[in-house]
Amino acid sequence: MHTWLSLADIPASQGASAVTIGKFDGVHIGHLAIIRQLKALADARGAASVVVTFDRHPAALFAPESAPEDITGLEHRLELLQAEGVDATLVLPFTSELAALSAHDFIEQVLVSSLHAQVVLVGHDFRFGANAAGDVDLLRELGAEFGFEVVIIDDVQDAHGNRASSSAIRTLMADGDVAATADLLGRLPSVHGIVVHGAARGRELGFPTANLSQDATGLVPSDGVYAGWLTVDGTRYPSAISVGTNPTFEGQLHRTVEAYVIDEDFDLYDKHVVVEFAERLRGMVSYSGIEPLIAQMHADVDQARAILGVTA
Repeated sequence: MHTWLSLADIPASQGASAVTIGKFDGVHIGHLAIIRQLKALADARGAASVVVTFDRHPAALFAPESAPEDITGLEHRLELLQAEGVDATLVLPFTSELAALSAHDFIEQVLVSSLHAQVVLVGHDFRFGANAAGDVDLLRELGAEFGFEVVIIDDVQDAHGNRASSSAIRTLMADGDVAATADLLGRLPSVHGIVVHGAARGRELGFPTANLSQDATGLVPSDGVYAGWLTVDGTRYPSAISVGTNPTFEGQLHRTVEAYVIDEDFDLYDKHVVVEFAERLRGMVSYSGIEPLIAQMHADVDQARAILGVTA
């Protein structure tokens, strides 16, 4: 997959394209349906399949204090798009200059002049241009003007009838419902980051954990304990995962993600790892002392074993 980080990166030789546009945060089952239909449209026309996305949520520019957290970091998002066989992804920096482009100018400069779009695939609620003034009706008008077809794709639902959307995923993650999130993502929700030194309390308690750095990417679920997986150097290990501030101990201000790799004890410091959340075991609890905490941790690991199918 070609990755272009600006319009200037697109080669002059770029031929006809089938294009879809969106943030694609999470690359959930709705996004996957769009991408797969995009590829079919591109193949039918002998065109390249191109995803146009943005480096940040628009709110990060206009109202950063209320901008939603990314479900996936940009690097992971690109990996997921590449795995779907997209020919190219254009990542547009969402700047004030881009935000000021009129709907007409956005289509002309990005889709027509740069990507030579033959067909444009979007959802029914697609908005574009300055102040999100453009909608699918205007897109159809511009398609007739510039000579590209517009295809609208319906909403996608999971097996339980829930609409796939990034906002629905954020709500589920805030509730700690990682299993329902997985239904909408089409995979387990995950966090990617570097393992750093922590307070070493886990090791002192007999459960050494891999502590992810504060700049790890990916949406973290609500505080609690989860069964899941840790992947490092291409190998996936069953894990019990703690999210929160460890209320039994005083002085920890930041929420952390700590993964105890079941039946393993190896040095993961400075390693890049992926932590996946499969099922929530319980909420975060403050215990009256170390002994009841250790007993609960043993119970958590036993429950994680059962959920993940790990034998002792």
